[in-house]
Amino acid sequence: MDTARAAAPLSLRERKKLRTRQALIDTALELFTERGFDHVTLDELCDAVEVSKRTFFRTFTSKEDVAMAPLHDLWTAFLDELGTARPDGGPLSELLRDVLLTALDRMPGEEWAHRVLLSRRLAAHHPSMDAHGLAFCDRTGRAALDVVVRRFDLGGAAHAPDRLRAHLAVDLLVAAWHRGLEAWTAEAGTPARADLAAAFRRACAALPESLALTARAKAD
Repeated sequence: MDTARAAAPLSLRERKKLRTRQALIDTALELFTERGFDHVTLDELCDAVEVSKRTFFRTFTSKEDVAMAPLHDLWTAFLDELGTARPDGGPLSELLRDVLLTALDRMPGEEWAHRVLLSRRLAAHHPSMDAHGLAFCDRTGRAALDVVVRRFDLGGAAHAPDRLRAHLAVDLLVAAWHRGLEAWTAEAGTPARADLAAAFRRACAALPESLALTARAKAD
């Protein structure tokens, strides 16, 4: 699979927007972690970064949105990579796995991993963040499916069964990601981005065996 391409340089305006966005993310995660998600108002967050609420809403839709941004960035990069990936005829599940690992490698190192860790720990205690994440995953999964069906020859992608199988492949990718992310978040200390990639790989490797599991009644 080849996903290489040149990145266009950003304008000064775009760089300023990115710096403001990152400041909002970092400050939000810091304040939410210190004081609690429900105890920090949007006004307080904007004041801390010295931006208006209008500026905030140009970038994010809610407190949940800014708190989940590190993982949103990963999946945005995943869709970007998927839009240019060149399959080599191998299993779709492996292509999707490799595209997500490529997107993960694009994330800005351990700073990003630390933000993800803070975000996931917050989500564990705030149902609104968890619900926001699930809705985002659903939208992203459907977007990924549309890319797969539009770009790849699945042996007859116009037929419903092929779309169904592709949809299930995307769903399994997302499920493996969540299980890997869950295991990574539970690790002691400060797990690194490479540890997250390894946890995701282990979850992907367990998928075939999970589908082959047999179930028998336990002896009394």
